[in-house]
Amino acid sequence: MSDKKTVLTHEGLLRLENELRDLKVVRRKDVAAKIKEARGQGDLSENAEYDAAKEEQAEIEARIALLEKMLRNAEVIDNEDIDGETVNIGSKVTILDIEYNEKVDYLIVGSTEADPMGGKISNESPLGVALLQRKCGDTVTVDAPDGQIKYEILEIAKPA
Repeated sequence: MSDKKTVLTHEGLLRLENELRDLKVVRRKDVAAKIKEARGQGDLSENAEYDAAKEEQAEIEARIALLEKMLRNAEVIDNEDIDGETVNIGSKVTILDIEYNEKVDYLIVGSTEADPMGGKISNESPLGVALLQRKCGDTVTVDAPDGQIKYEILEIAKPA
């Protein structure tokens, strides 16, 4: 069974690479020093600092493994492939909530980079799915817990 592709923008790829580098170069050394210091305190069976450091080490190693897997399976969206005519991953989209007459700007990203409060929505979210492959002037309907929400696509742009 193949691993799921991790869809990333160039910004997202750099962020994950930097996080991985930090974990491997800085955080591993820090936690190793904590473990060494805790071992020097004697009896490990009742040493809370040792237990905490070992737990932190396990979390770091798990995150490293996850990041390496994500980067191995990364599909980076090339800004040159974004045409500005249709909504794709990497597109900046301005939409109008028809009911409330409110404009909202979003960047369509892969699920790894999603941050709705930061203006980044996943291509796998209900709104992201509804917007993909649509054009300016199109109206999309999204099912929400309170009912259906209608949006009009006002603008599609390439990221800067």
